[in-house]
Amino acid sequence: MSKETLIKSIREIPDFPIPGILFYDVTTLFKDPWCLQELSNIMFDMYKDKGITKVVGIESRGFIMGPILATRLNAGFVPIRKPGKLPAETLEESYDKEYGKDTIQIHKDAIDENDIILLHDDLLATGGTMKAACALVKNLKPKKVYVNFIVELKDLNGISMFGDDVEVESVLSL
Repeated sequence: MSKETLIKSIREIPDFPIPGILFYDVTTLFKDPWCLQELSNIMFDMYKDKGITKVVGIESRGFIMGPILATRLNAGFVPIRKPGKLPAETLEESYDKEYGKDTIQIHKDAIDENDIILLHDDLLATGGTMKAACALVKNLKPKKVYVNFIVELKDLNGISMFGDDVEVESVLSL
């Protein structure tokens, strides 16, 4: 299966969640077993030699490929969630996104200085969510942070939100 086949499998939904936004629905990739396996294989190959100790997934679509990848990399999985969803002591970060404001949290004890982190989410648009997630993770002082997306929307230039200290890669570009 090719990356072009994966791209063709993504559903486009106009005016969601608000008018003027073209939403790229990657759940169509998850429901197809061949697409899901191909994504898993591609992402595993991207990170298998990086020494990843924990995969951090961002609510909610980061909770799908994140644990799959963590299992394949023999790493732990850490969720980043919306406020009020994590039961222990948390750190939080607020940020602007393309159609509003939001806040995310991580458990304070989720990561330590010996960890090599792979931060994963489904889509890079303007980069606000992942920039906030990077800030949360970096506050916990891991050895290294990698960032991964299934899809990058190139025209929105979200990759410019990240410094040289973070390696950012996407499986697909639109």
